[in-house]
Amino acid sequence: MKSIISKFFIGAALVAMTGLSACTGDLDQLPKDPNVLTPDQFQKDPKGYLGGILGKCYSSLAISGQYGPNGAADINGMDGGTSQYTRVMFYLEDLPTDIGLWIYQDAGVYDMVQDVWAANNVIIYGAYSRYYTHIAVCNDFIRLTRNLGTYGISVGGSGDTAISQDELDQMVREARALRGLSYYYVINWFGRAVIAWDDMNYGDTPAQAASAKELFDKVTADLEDVLATWPQNHTPQYGRIGRDAVEALLCKYYLNAESFIGEKMYDKCWSHAENIIARHQGGGFQGSGLAMDYLALFCGSNDMFMPGGSLPAQNEILWGVPYDHEMTTPWGGTMFLIAAPTGNFSDKPLTDGFCNGSWYGTNAHWGCLLAREQFSNIFGFVGGETADVRASLWLTEKAGYTMANTDPKSWANGYAAIKFTNVKANADGTVPHWKDPDTGLNRIGVQPVESSSDWPDTDFPIIRLADVYMMASECALRGAGDSGKGLQYANYVRQRAGVTPWNATDYTLDNIGNERAREFYHEGMRRTDLNRMNKFTGSAYNWTLKGGIQDGTALPSYMRLYPLPTNVIAGYGSSMVQNEGY
Repeated sequence: MKSIISKFFIGAALVAMTGLSACTGDLDQLPKDPNVLTPDQFQKDPKGYLGGILGKCYSSLAISGQYGPNGAADINGMDGGTSQYTRVMFYLEDLPTDIGLWIYQDAGVYDMVQDVWAANNVIIYGAYSRYYTHIAVCNDFIRLTRNLGTYGISVGGSGDTAISQDELDQMVREARALRGLSYYYVINWFGRAVIAWDDMNYGDTPAQAASAKELFDKVTADLEDVLATWPQNHTPQYGRIGRDAVEALLCKYYLNAESFIGEKMYDKCWSHAENIIARHQGGGFQGSGLAMDYLALFCGSNDMFMPGGSLPAQNEILWGVPYDHEMTTPWGGTMFLIAAPTGNFSDKPLTDGFCNGSWYGTNAHWGCLLAREQFSNIFGFVGGETADVRASLWLTEKAGYTMANTDPKSWANGYAAIKFTNVKANADGTVPHWKDPDTGLNRIGVQPVESSSDWPDTDFPIIRLADVYMMASECALRGAGDSGKGLQYANYVRQRAGVTPWNATDYTLDNIGNERAREFYHEGMRRTDLNRMNKFTGSAYNWTLKGGIQDGTALPSYMRLYPLPTNVIAGYGSSMVQNEGY
């Protein structure tokens, strides 16, 4: 599987960047057409070149630039690894919440940890820049497909290099869906941002939306059209998206509509979720379509759960970002999520922050990410152990860690929340679980565990089927679906984790929020969930260092949104309105 994606997803992306689109440091602008690719070159292999440019739309989710971990990054002015797509997602979604405690004092990052950011925060600017760059690349591709005649390309014909109208239409649908993914985060984080679309000319400056609702309505209408025109018999290639991904993305928009734009759309979320669930039921865990083994979803062979993977009955990762230890090597993605919570501390005793990094299948171990006490508490740890499989790899008192974050800048002051690994699973989608004979700590993976590379083969799940089940469960609880089904859907997730199923009394919004935290930590969702549950701002729920205070303090309501970056405001001048409070 990995060899297939290498050719399309990475190699072709290099063609794209030497061809029709390049992005600059001025990322509030659409990129200008450099006209590097000449018509005669394009005419030789239109399918190949178009595939390459679409490949850049995909690879922008995985890598920072074109050459190695930090070479020729798309974003100027900051470290290439820090600006990687899913890494900045983690910074904006997990670090400002009860989930992650980053102990390094990296520029801009510790402000996110303490919820004391300002409009000049480099991480926030990196997120804005990265996501609008991705939107611009998708727009470039869509715009190009309407102007193929400029390059002397006609659709149809014969031969391996020709491209049919059906193939071209499908590529455009995928680019529109990829653009819709980035806009989901833009609206989520910035609200009333700018509308950059494929109907603009190269070099035009996109205008700020009149409201978040205007942008929300435009993107969801486009995604609904993409879904309505998606071929019924389409089977996605590994690394590319299918109908489930588009429909699940719409679920996420509609679940959060009340939080994003003040309009309840839980009924739409429920309806789309039911469509997806119906297509997946029959195999996997209790016939739900979920993977049998939770930890296998985050291991080095989790491509088996992706579209086009080897286990279609357990196709839980509806939308994922492929990684390969040779072809995709950013200082972000799943490499970052494995390295950050693991350290190379195998020489420490079990009473002082022990961690044998080689157990997790990579050679990179940073030792800088811990769990906050409030998050650890919801797993029901007793004596450093929990029945919940989702936290079974965590390092706790049994390895010399404390649950409390008494010194938030020091290692082992908090549990090491290990979830992503690069170990390998069995062909049936399960991973071996056992106790290490020397330490008594939990381990997983087919032996021997290979740990010679810094970069993993572990794919990053953007949207999982478990999220669809939990979104439907929440919608039912909010009165927009069948509550009996909703309870069953939540219990699929809980029972797979090895914990007691809920009864009707347990089925509450507070418990849904906690269940989502347990299920989706480190997948870039927590701030969004807390906002939707009205627990991010205010003082209804506090956690360590919330608002920069050790025991936590209330956040003002305007912090539901991030500020539009200072550099962007300066570029627009009086034509752009800053978000309230900044």
